[in-house]
Amino acid sequence: MASQHEITQTGKLLQDDGTLTQRGWARQPLLDCNLEAAHFYPTLLRPWQRMRLKKWDYYGVTTPNLFFSATIAHLGYAGSIFIYLVDFQRKSWHEATKTIPLGHGITLPRNSTTGESTFADKSTKLRFWVEEDARHVQVSWQHFADASLHAEITLAHTPAHESTVTITPMAKKRFYYNRKINAMPATGHISIGQHTINLDPQTALGNLDWGRGVWPYDSFWVWASASGRLPDGRLLGLNMGHGFGDTSAATENTLLLAGRIHKLNEIEIRYNPRQFMSPWWMVSAEGRVNLHFHPLLERVARTPLLIIDSEVHQLFGRYSGQIVADDGEILIIDGLLGWAEEHRARW
Repeated sequence: MASQHEITQTGKLLQDDGTLTQRGWARQPLLDCNLEAAHFYPTLLRPWQRMRLKKWDYYGVTTPNLFFSATIAHLGYAGSIFIYLVDFQRKSWHEATKTIPLGHGITLPRNSTTGESTFADKSTKLRFWVEEDARHVQVSWQHFADASLHAEITLAHTPAHESTVTITPMAKKRFYYNRKINAMPATGHISIGQHTINLDPQTALGNLDWGRGVWPYDSFWVWASASGRLPDGRLLGLNMGHGFGDTSAATENTLLLAGRIHKLNEIEIRYNPRQFMSPWWMVSAEGRVNLHFHPLLERVARTPLLIIDSEVHQLFGRYSGQIVADDGEILIIDGLLGWAEEHRARW
């Protein structure tokens, strides 16, 4: 069982020799992401280190009828820009993606607390930016599902709304610095052609997956997440995962309840990798988590590009069961929309 070391002091992510200054989890991003201190290749190969840095900002919005996501990623030797829209009622999805050689034109900020993430060309524009009490997502994509897609989304996020922040070491000075935010009330709209979807903050909730680090070339992970509201109106977020790095200092497993993180230990995620649409189970040995996940549809994304080979099986569906908060409150989960995914990558 992980010791769940909570980081409470500010500082740098990396020491001068490229080793992590701290490892564990935090409620807020307290460490400065000084990737310039990364030091994992011999001196002669040092100029190639930037090719191994992985950086991304992934935003999503869940509503009762759909899920919309937009990502700006820089993988060192290539950039990846993509959006997708999942229709729960029709059980269908559509995706558009662009691969950018060497990541030219992509801007990603040093930390998750300030700055802008941008990419633009003649037919595509993505811009994410942060203000004190909100995060903004702006997307314009000319050729999406035989139409043009435009999105203007504001996600309410006050400083008191806590995050799942993890600093996870990997082999040979590899590491992952990750911030996940669940259950941010969303306003704005998503327009596809002449059809506009207006977002209601009572039912539309956003999430962020912000990642920076140096991964092994062969990587694997399982990630499960959901954002919703309890019958009494309290915001609820789930984040669960495993498969990468040394989690002896902390897992990424958390419950977000009314803006506060409740830390969870190891969670066993059971599923059939030959039949992803079969039910999934999330269970903790200590008895705090007992959830089953029933998929509604499967999104498969493959990226076979020379040295990059990625395959994602992302299942959207509903969570049911129960989870126990830090104070012992038993929360009954009944049909909470979310997803669970398996991701294998050579990158």
